[in-house]
Amino acid sequence: MSSDIASLPRLTRDLTEPEPIPEAGIARANELMRSGRLFRYGEMGADQLDVSMLEQEFAGFVGRRYCVAVNSGGGALFLALTLLDVRPGDPVLVNGFTLAPVPGAIVHAGARPVIVEIGPDYVIDLDDLKAKAKATGTRVLMLSHMRGHVADMDAVVAICSELGLRLIEDCAHSLCASWRGKTIGTFGEAAGFSAQTYKHLNAGEGGFLVLDDPDMAARAILHSGSYMLHDQHLSSPGADVLARHAGTTPNFSMRMTALAAALLRPQLHELPRRAARWNAIHDRIAAGLARSQAVRLPFRRDDERYSATSVQFSLVGFDTAEIAAFLARTRARGLPIKWFGADAQTGFTSAPRHWAYAGEQGELAETHAVLAGLCDIRTPVSMTDGECDLAAEIVREAIQSVISARTGTGETGAADARQSLAS
Repeated sequence: MSSDIASLPRLTRDLTEPEPIPEAGIARANELMRSGRLFRYGEMGADQLDVSMLEQEFAGFVGRRYCVAVNSGGGALFLALTLLDVRPGDPVLVNGFTLAPVPGAIVHAGARPVIVEIGPDYVIDLDDLKAKAKATGTRVLMLSHMRGHVADMDAVVAICSELGLRLIEDCAHSLCASWRGKTIGTFGEAAGFSAQTYKHLNAGEGGFLVLDDPDMAARAILHSGSYMLHDQHLSSPGADVLARHAGTTPNFSMRMTALAAALLRPQLHELPRRAARWNAIHDRIAAGLARSQAVRLPFRRDDERYSATSVQFSLVGFDTAEIAAFLARTRARGLPIKWFGADAQTGFTSAPRHWAYAGEQGELAETHAVLAGLCDIRTPVSMTDGECDLAAEIVREAIQSVISARTGTGETGAADARQSLAS
């Protein structure tokens, strides 16, 4: 790394630092730990309602009839596939920009992922969706709203209706997002949300399945592992509906604990404030990145209301070695950036070419081309405006440094950065 970098300011914010758990959640968690009653059900009656109240509140927040809280977002997606009666070997469509738990949920259900191309704006390619749906004869689409990027949901729903596709939404990164005023997570028959750390809600791990059909909700409750204590669910169909399925629905032991729910309930009440701040952070960094001609930001339609916990951008005209140099330079200045074009999956970042368990997928040329330059900056909700501006400046300076090395103009990148800071 060039010695000139020592003269440039560093980002000292730890981008992996989550916001503290609200005091009300900590207090309730302490009560539970002192009691030892961490299981969501109480044998002596419904005396442990933390999870049930959270389910009721989450269903109301999203705008669906039922919610079943489980132990992970990936578990919620697996459960959704089970409720749609996906069988071993069945093809399930999934867009190519997502994370490994999504195709993993499909494999968990015994099904076969069929990866659909994405376009330059990171959302599903509608033409490839139609082509692969017809070619495979599949009846299920698992649409991942990856990193909160929302496709044209009118068009997606129309294609599903035309081709008889049943839609499951992966909403791990899209809590509070909407399309034309309709909440993301309410377009499909079922949707899965995540409460893993770095998502909108943080219990360390946890997930939610939301849906409207009473029979599917009954099966979800029984699958999650309610034993015969399902009358303790507040977000639930009637006892007669549960009785219809009680003897034929296996217990998968996927419950959320009372402790996780205690941490989450006060966060849900604070979510609108947090989501607004996250979007402000996203927009400020994105505006700074847009000042570089080597950066492409995804186009967002006016109909999309996104809910961002990170910032994505594409590097234009950079080869693999140049991207590696760019990443090394930003990291040296305290800004780690995830890259979806790496040869090996790293940390939380992976791409279809890393998923050998998904089977042969063909070229996926469009998807690989997009992911080859796709970069991702995690944005904790506690970032200040000054830190946002510095993060964008670090990216611009690193880009200019790489371009200067390419063109042989030496220290131009650092000089430009110092001039930018001075002005």
